[in-house]
Amino acid sequence: MASHGITRVATTTERTEQELREEQQQIQEYRDLEDLIRAKVAERQYTVEVLELTSKLLKKNPEYYTIWNVRRRLLIYGLFSKPSASSSPLKESPNTSQTATTTMSSEDSSSSTTTTSTELNTTPHNPAFPTTGKSGTTLDLIRSDLNFLFPIMMKYPKCYWLWNYRLWLLQQANERLDPGIARELWTGELALVGKMLVKDSRNFHGWGYRRKVVSELESKKLNGQSMVESEFEYTTKMIHGLNGLSNFSAWHRRSKLIPRLLDERGADDAARRQFLEDEFELIISAMYTDSYPYAQSAWFYYQFLMTTLTDYVGHATITPNFTQEDRADGPTMP
Repeated sequence: MASHGITRVATTTERTEQELREEQQQIQEYRDLEDLIRAKVAERQYTVEVLELTSKLLKKNPEYYTIWNVRRRLLIYGLFSKPSASSSPLKESPNTSQTATTTMSSEDSSSSTTTTSTELNTTPHNPAFPTTGKSGTTLDLIRSDLNFLFPIMMKYPKCYWLWNYRLWLLQQANERLDPGIARELWTGELALVGKMLVKDSRNFHGWGYRRKVVSELESKKLNGQSMVESEFEYTTKMIHGLNGLSNFSAWHRRSKLIPRLLDERGADDAARRQFLEDEFELIISAMYTDSYPYAQSAWFYYQFLMTTLTDYVGHATITPNFTQEDRADGPTMP
């Protein structure tokens, strides 16, 4: 079985008695660590030491969503400096009622404490202890946490909770820091996701994250400007890269950028016709010279271009002023 061209090696081999004992020891250490975190959170110990305990657990199991919520609580109610005047009151996430995803038995791990998974998953609105801000500035804490996440993301690039938590950290920067400083952090994220997509150019988590980062960098709150031209050029680069023809995410991103790109250029009917012809030339040339007829992603993009001619009513299109005759004739093919 393969994933994006990377063959998965079978790992089901017979283990020795020593290996089994070591595994049992690791499981016990995991459960002890989980119990310790639960106990300290139940006592409202929102400290750096508990944060480090969650780091240790999340390195072992980044899919443990409850612990990511615990980490949020530790930062908000124990470690962050006081929020700025523009900060809005914390609202409970719609996901906070979800049960933690973990590879261990929750019944065994919760037997030694009265704190339930629901309690850990829910961020309290009236914390017993106010924010102290004694463990460094908010900027230091956010940067430290972003650095903590990076090696885990490299190892587990498709873990939803990692991406969600990273976005949450940056949104905290928007609320608590000067816009110029927050913008620097988001700009760093654009470079980071670029590196992630070099490693795996078809990681749809990475592409989705990139869209969010670009959206923030374009926003008024960060004094942003349109990045549609540079993002369009980025899709061109990725399409012409290794395995670019089969990069569905790059083609999809391109299709979403085109209507806005043409609008911002103020393209007239002639420019739009030429643009459509150029896109048809790009996709047809790529399909014939690279891996025709097996590149499904290329065919999807070709279908998108055709719908601008056939299903042009009710959605953004490349050539809105084409007449019926124009649509019947289609673009001039190479």
